Amino acid sequence: MRAVLHKTLSVLLLSGTIIGLSQAQAAESMADTLTGSLLGADGKSHGTVTVTEAPKGVLLRVVAEGLAPGWHGIHFHEKGSCTPPKFTSAGGHVHAVMPVVHGLLSPNATDAGDLPNLYVASDGSATVEFYSTLVSVQGAEGRPALRDADGSALVIHASPDDYKTQPIGGAGARIACAVLQ
Repeated sequence: MRAVLHKTLSVLLLSGTIIGLSQAQAAESMADTLTGSLLGADGKSHGTVTVTEAPKGVLLRVVAEGLAPGWHGIHFHEKGSCTPPKFTSAGGHVHAVMPVVHGLLSPNATDAGDLPNLYVASDGSATVEFYSTLVSVQGAEGRPALRDADGSALVIHASPDDYKTQPIGGAGARIACAVLQ
């Protein structure tokens, strides 16, 4: 009887350890993920944004609806604030050094918030994933952290980014914004 009880207790302890490890791994995984609701200039939700830490960068997933069809500039912004209708509360692009030089096609670029353009279909929807090596959720390997004291946001602009014009690639007005938490 004592051997059976000891075996049962050992299995329960092992199960508890495995469950505890699984919960710790889930909590660690959540710590490396940011999410946000994509607000339009009308103040209504227009989709979701998820940023997940990845080796040497982040994976960004955008699921949007109700946006103007066509190409749009999209950037990580330095403050976790999205006050419609202009979203200027999100500040400038995420960066680590000054002066900030914008543009994925600029040889002197220092703008860590730069991302490829987003294409919105004729029905106003977009689902896309981007990989960026310019930022990190926690600030890994010297890349700017999206999770910092004042947070960060993802902003979608009215026009496409030309990847070189200063300061925002000619992307124009901010039409949607998500606070990343």
